[in-house]
Amino acid sequence: MKELLKRYFDLRTDKVSEDVTIANIKADASFRGANLWVLVFAIFVASLGLNVNSTAVIIGAMLISPLMGPIVGMGLAVGINDLSLLKSSAKNFAVATLASVLTATIFFLLSPYKEVQSELLARTSPTLYDVMIAFFGGAAGIVTIATGGKGNVIPGVAIATALMPPLCTAGYGIATGQWLFFLGAFYLFFINTVFISLATYLGVRLMGFEQKQEGTIEHTRRTQQILMATILLTMVPAGIVTFKLVQKSIFNQNVARFVDKELAWEGTQIISQHIDRDEKLLSVAVIGRSVEDDKIAEAKRRMDDYHLADYRLSVIQGTQSDSLLHLVGQLQTSKADYTETALQQNRQIHELEVALNRYETLSSLSEELRPELQVLYPRIQSLALARTMEVRTDTSLSTPVILAVVKLQPRHPLSAEQTQQLGAWLKARTTADSLRVVVE
Repeated sequence: MKELLKRYFDLRTDKVSEDVTIANIKADASFRGANLWVLVFAIFVASLGLNVNSTAVIIGAMLISPLMGPIVGMGLAVGINDLSLLKSSAKNFAVATLASVLTATIFFLLSPYKEVQSELLARTSPTLYDVMIAFFGGAAGIVTIATGGKGNVIPGVAIATALMPPLCTAGYGIATGQWLFFLGAFYLFFINTVFISLATYLGVRLMGFEQKQEGTIEHTRRTQQILMATILLTMVPAGIVTFKLVQKSIFNQNVARFVDKELAWEGTQIISQHIDRDEKLLSVAVIGRSVEDDKIAEAKRRMDDYHLADYRLSVIQGTQSDSLLHLVGQLQTSKADYTETALQQNRQIHELEVALNRYETLSSLSEELRPELQVLYPRIQSLALARTMEVRTDTSLSTPVILAVVKLQPRHPLSAEQTQQLGAWLKARTTADSLRVVVE
């Protein structure tokens, strides 16, 4: 059995040259030139995906991103005791992280659309499940790298571990001043970093990579102790969040089972239910046949069977709450508000259409008057017509008036009589109640 398991699960048989693996990881861990530009572009793509809530765009950005390089480099460096690789990988990791957060911050500062989307919210509450995803994704990554990169594993690891979106969400938190977003997202990125590195470290040790003799044994032991302490400290907050999520999920399941089994009274229907955790109160509104007090009391006694002993049950029904009438009233009020809003919008649209029609009519009339002006008033070089309001200073009245601005050819003035005739003609042609002629 041992030989059979070894034949199928021994990684060393598929392992390529250690020198080739280390060289490839070192090349991917470097962040300068092309790698840094690709990272910046990937951050922009991921930020756009988060901004428009597009999962496909975010996945594309994760495939582009070269962030895995320095993280795997740090895990490899600890695994083979290569202090120079550890320093260079940590430095490149810091550069990549800073560049990513700054790029995302700049994008969200410039973006006019700052509404919180579900893809953003998903990157702010890490749990132990994220720890396991990062660890197993990192394990698949180092196995693939060490065995020559067979299959499409690395793109899958990049998508599963999701290094890019948390950094973009951290930048969003800085840009909008929402520091809880920043802390939650950056913590998720830190989880991914630590456990991808841990998986890489364990992978190279299990595959028997040759260790370098750099530094003292005490120094190596101290490095490994720091790694283990970091891992434990990283898991504690995620473990607390996961414990609370599991508790909440179990509680919701218990409430759902209690309502389905114990409150399924014949001739009644539950129209709403509400849980007040502060008051320890489960409120249920029902319609239909009136429920007797003894049935409600029996349901209350059965709450302990569903681990709801700390909660009180409030059944709101019939004339006690007028729940159905209240619901109908709310719907009618919403319908009335919507109708009034629609009518107001229709009135505004009509007023705008009338104003636009007046403007377009005056504009088309100016074009129609061009040939007539050339015959009747050849001295006129140009004519501009505009609707305006004439405000009198001696009263509070204002009158709508059409203003005709006439520009004459040089040294060809109009007499007062000609100007009066022009005004009368324009007033008749525009059918205006009042018209003023201004001669330039």
